[in-house]
Amino acid sequence: MADELDLLRRANPVPADAPQHADGPLDHHGERHLHRLLHEPPPAPASRWRPTGGRSAHRGVRLAWGLAATAVTALTLLLGGPSAPPAVAAPRPLVVHADATPVPLDLLAERAEAAATDGEPGLRKGTHVQSWSLGMSDDAPPITLPEERVVRWTADGRHTELVVATDPRHPGRPVIGEDEDGNPRQVEDGRVVSDTTYPPSWSDAPPHSPPPHDPGRLRAYLEEAQHTDTMDMAQLLDAADLLLDNWTLGARESAALVRLLADTGGLRPAGGVTDRLGRHGQAYVHEVTGVRRMLIMDPDTGAVLGLETTFTEAQPEYGVAAGDVMEYSAWTR
Repeated sequence: MADELDLLRRANPVPADAPQHADGPLDHHGERHLHRLLHEPPPAPASRWRPTGGRSAHRGVRLAWGLAATAVTALTLLLGGPSAPPAVAAPRPLVVHADATPVPLDLLAERAEAAATDGEPGLRKGTHVQSWSLGMSDDAPPITLPEERVVRWTADGRHTELVVATDPRHPGRPVIGEDEDGNPRQVEDGRVVSDTTYPPSWSDAPPHSPPPHDPGRLRAYLEEAQHTDTMDMAQLLDAADLLLDNWTLGARESAALVRLLADTGGLRPAGGVTDRLGRHGQAYVHEVTGVRRMLIMDPDTGAVLGLETTFTEAQPEYGVAAGDVMEYSAWTR
């Protein structure tokens, strides 16, 4: 019975924001689902649970998706069966303001260079990022794991990493986070996933060494970080994502990155947007088969505010529709 009770606790059938279940009896469907959970063999672990995109490698996410399938399937049953909405639905993509005039990247690069003349703010090692990453399976609804990560370095080479399960779009509401074993489960907003202090370490190799603030040297730096001789726009966006997961760029580094993006070509100016933290930005879009990536930048300084990756084609085998957000990152100082 211990295993079943543990599974039931992880499934959390009555979350904090659930409707009025109180102490009343279960209805017919609830009794049937509870009986299945307690008396029938658990579903076989899914072999295809996986987080999408490349951010999990950068963040070192330790989600055990095969084990997670059992808990998420039980949660789906208890909340109403396979036809019920996912516990945490994929966020919808950001919408460009209808009356917004797109700002060409060349013009934004000029603004960023002008704003960087005094060198403030300066470059800082470490990052503060809020992210939403979609996990998919072929036998359970997709789930979105929102988290906030803060990495800070000290002068002696030590650094700390604090990871919190939270979704600023819905403050105070439960979110999908990790339990003590690294499995996805519904947790209270603000739950600390990990709080780690690392011993001193140094490296002269990108992205650990300081990025230059010259566009040409920055390209070489990012190519070394990505282990490639040349970068197209898709690779450059990957490299920028990696860079921002290690450094909080200063004004000069942001200006160099905007100029590098403008010189590379392939980003279409789309217009103004309000990002998921309520900040006004300019959106620039790059599309490949099945996927759209939208880079959101400060309209005055060129600082990167966010990067959104969206499905443009449905993947029904994973319960993903065109327009679902695969992953989103929002960086702050």
